[in-house]
Amino acid sequence: MMTTSPALSPVAMAALSGTDTKALDPKAAMRLGKVKDTANDFEAMFLNTMFQQMFAHVGDGPFGGGPGAKIWQSFLTDEYSKSFAKKGGIGLAADIQRELLARQEIQ
Repeated sequence: MMTTSPALSPVAMAALSGTDTKALDPKAAMRLGKVKDTANDFEAMFLNTMFQQMFAHVGDGPFGGGPGAKIWQSFLTDEYSKSFAKKGGIGLAADIQRELLARQEIQ
């Protein structure tokens, strides 16, 4: 069974279309910024989990296999995930943002 999202308000539509949010009232602009940040953070967290699983089955590689290798590998996957999410990631953040905005419209 497929569910549909409710229609979005002009504020939400402006956010998703990339329209300048300076024209919005300050509260709406602040809420929109928080929604964007939350969606990007969630995508980065998802990508980090994905990268950790991918690197778990890779040999020592450039880390040398010493006691600190796993720590540096976790730092690397964290930075990879943040970088990927910041550059658009896999598109998950846009979907999350759309759903968060739609759910806020309902309340």
